[in-house]
Amino acid sequence: MLLTGEDIGALEKRYRGRFINAVTGVKSASLIGTKSKGGDENLALFSSVVHIGAHPPLIGFVMRPVHVERHTYKNIVSTGHYTINGVTDRMHERAHQTSAKYPAGTSEFEACGIEKVYLEKFSAPFCAESAVKIGCVLEDDIAIPANNTRLIVGRIVLLSVPGQYVHADGYVDLAAASVAAITGLDGYHSLNPVKRYSHAEPEKKLKQTFP
Repeated sequence: MLLTGEDIGALEKRYRGRFINAVTGVKSASLIGTKSKGGDENLALFSSVVHIGAHPPLIGFVMRPVHVERHTYKNIVSTGHYTINGVTDRMHERAHQTSAKYPAGTSEFEACGIEKVYLEKFSAPFCAESAVKIGCVLEDDIAIPANNTRLIVGRIVLLSVPGQYVHADGYVDLAAASVAAITGLDGYHSLNPVKRYSHAEPEKKLKQTFP
């Protein structure tokens, strides 16, 4: 299959969305939890969470155009707080259901059977089942004019990962934690570690650390 930009633009909308989303590769499957000023809890699935930097610790994700109501976006902008929760192999079906368009005031935690938990008095809810739980405060809300999306950048202020999954050098073994990945809009995968390498340097042979 060889497609020009014109060919891609002519594809059926849903086909094009799945296709372009899938060809970029395997991505993290994350549930973003928020709470409105009025106390309504919201949970939504995202596959666009990316590392921005470690000092300070910043994470970003892409928000689709907000000319229509986006409960996640509205809650983040109004409160400045949200959580990012790794989807596990045992919860991806329920996590996927959160992508349905529930009306405002409906908690996806309850509607989709996902247990919530609050940690360290952080104002936004976490997913109890998630091995990786990240609490963020909003740092930047950056418009992307090319397609009217927004890059939401948050600073990590709270982080929960079971100690048995964290190696001595800081590597987090997401496969051991049963964290799931996603391709396209609806394909879920289990992680299987292949190899891990030492720090790369010119003219120095790499060392394999596992398996």
